[in-house]
Amino acid sequence: MTTKEVLSRFALETLEFKRRFGDNKWAPDASCADEQGILLAGGSSDICSSTFGASASCPDGQTCSSQYRNLFGYMNYEGDPYDGQCSFFEAGKYALPEWLGWFIICVLGLFFAALTSFMVWYNNKKQHIDSNSNSEHFTTGGRAIPAGLTAADVVSKWTWAATLLQSSNVAYSYGVSGPFWYAAGATIQVLLFSILAVEIKRKCPAIHTVLEVILVRWGTAAHMVFLFFCLSTNLIVTGMLILGGAAAVEALTGVSTYASCFLIPIGVAIYTAFGGLKGTYYASWTHTCIIYIALLTFLWKVYAGPSDLGSAKKVWENLNMAAIKNPSVTNTDGSYITMFSEGGMVFGVINIIGNFGTVFVDQSYWQGAIACRPSATWKGYLLGGMAWSAPCLASCLLLP
Repeated sequence: MTTKEVLSRFALETLEFKRRFGDNKWAPDASCADEQGILLAGGSSDICSSTFGASASCPDGQTCSSQYRNLFGYMNYEGDPYDGQCSFFEAGKYALPEWLGWFIICVLGLFFAALTSFMVWYNNKKQHIDSNSNSEHFTTGGRAIPAGLTAADVVSKWTWAATLLQSSNVAYSYGVSGPFWYAAGATIQVLLFSILAVEIKRKCPAIHTVLEVILVRWGTAAHMVFLFFCLSTNLIVTGMLILGGAAAVEALTGVSTYASCFLIPIGVAIYTAFGGLKGTYYASWTHTCIIYIALLTFLWKVYAGPSDLGSAKKVWENLNMAAIKNPSVTNTDGSYITMFSEGGMVFGVINIIGNFGTVFVDQSYWQGAIACRPSATWKGYLLGGMAWSAPCLASCLLLP
């Protein structure tokens, strides 16, 4: 089907839809999907058999009335429609068994702690280094981290829960402009920080924290102010990462969020206590590998592999159809494949300004500048800043 034919079909369906139901986008039996996934107004297939406003039992035991229906006629994993439900998955059930959640948190957490500790031990043995010989090496990684590990560390510590979740929300609201502004608005700060990283190596190569620079340069008053902001940033970011992981595990398996919040940091504490700052670099490398492998797999599944979509053409057709049935109010012509989005622009400005604070007062970025080799400083941060945008854009184009 050519682009002209698709748009003509969409126009005809929209006219018929408005003729029958006016502006009520969620009218009963307003749309059905044929075998190719294209909406047909007023169809009567089993996909559209659910009643408008059908009540669905939510996982928390409450009953909610959902007016939303799947526009594309897709089914859940069991082959049933999920119109009128609160979730893609069947109400009251989880996608994965609970024992698997405990396995991921406890067994895999300890496995990664052991793997990271072994990598640190092997590297120190190969270089004839005792990581616990002094606190200087323990807290700075020997100030000899190469550019590749620095870039992997930047990608890992800048990939927050919001990177995979909030970025998808803005993609759902603003179309392709949302992922662009999320990635661009959070990459600028890391690229600019590479300049500060070079200056750290030039002017104060022996420091351990950014607060040491503040104290020497501006005195005690400024030191106390930045101490408050740095501690606040670390507490907020740490809480968000732990809660984001715990919430994801709870949503998929049903494992208690409270238990996850206590158990997830244990593995991190083990390899950090053993390997110091260098241990976090090897852990970041493993995290980054897992992130890229997962996203490449999902990209292939959605845009090329066997799935309900399976091609960029199908994705494009569905986005055009969604713009007609449920247009974005801030985008030109309600389209989800345009960069002319007022909401996306506003979000981009807010994102750019806000992320300066989360980078420049986050001690982890300064530790990266302190720990890496002088020749690898700017390379690591430039490479990491550019590489980070890939997971962000990929998750935005997959999850919505």
